[in-house]
Amino acid sequence: MIVIAGPTASGKTAAAISLAQHYKTVILSADSRQFYREMSIGTAKPSWLELAAAKHYFIDSHSITESFSVGDFEKQALALLDELFREHDIIILAGGSGLYIKALTAGFDDIPQASAEVREKLNREFTIKGIEALQKKLQEVDPDYYHEVDLNNPQRIIRALEVYQTTGKPFSSYRKAGVNTRPFNILKIALDMPREVLYNRINHRVDIMIEQGLVAEARSLVFHRHLNALNTVGYSELFDHFDGNISLEKAIDQIKQNTRHFAKRQLTWFRKDKEIHWLRPEDIRPDVIDILLLNEAK
Repeated sequence: MIVIAGPTASGKTAAAISLAQHYKTVILSADSRQFYREMSIGTAKPSWLELAAAKHYFIDSHSITESFSVGDFEKQALALLDELFREHDIIILAGGSGLYIKALTAGFDDIPQASAEVREKLNREFTIKGIEALQKKLQEVDPDYYHEVDLNNPQRIIRALEVYQTTGKPFSSYRKAGVNTRPFNILKIALDMPREVLYNRINHRVDIMIEQGLVAEARSLVFHRHLNALNTVGYSELFDHFDGNISLEKAIDQIKQNTRHFAKRQLTWFRKDKEIHWLRPEDIRPDVIDILLLNEAK
């Protein structure tokens, strides 16, 4: 399995499609928001032309009303891989959700379930004090996870805090030190580019999203804003605008800023993985990948 990872707007989709066409294979998405059918523009899903260029899985596979956790993804993706490897020698996994990539390539320990009382207390705290209070608490009790999690996603933060309050151990401690054995070799690649170039790409992509109708898409989902899937950059800011708290111009600026912050956290996550080969987008070529595959197989 060839993993194409990296921060948002770094060119993962184009790189994955290029490799899938060369190796005559398929792509599994590891983007935790592109699973959802109702969210397209704000999640920068591949276009219909890109989807036609290579078969994709886990794009538009679920509804925002369905519960779909990282554990569910691991189980479903592993079952799918059992079938796909009967037809293909190489499979592409592409996305920027480090937690989902880790789940499929390495697995996780069973994470304890918290009591309903603990969860309700944290949800009340979020309602009364806002997400900043939860962010500060997470930074104090689990700094490792604080620097990796999407800080704009209250449900992720609440999940980590409830595990800590239930067990006395940080959420990050439950991630495996080792790995589960997978019946396939794994080559991990992440896309690299100068930070200024990446940030310019992010800003430009947000402008394109607005032109494509992101505001209308977010407005059509406003009644589902309580769902975890919509607690994400690109929608939260526009919901704030619809509430009359900020102007549209300010919301767009915040989307750009929060997306850049998110990309920085993605880079922090991936740079901790010493198995990753960092390549510029222009270096994602079959001759380069073939050499890495040979080295990985040794």
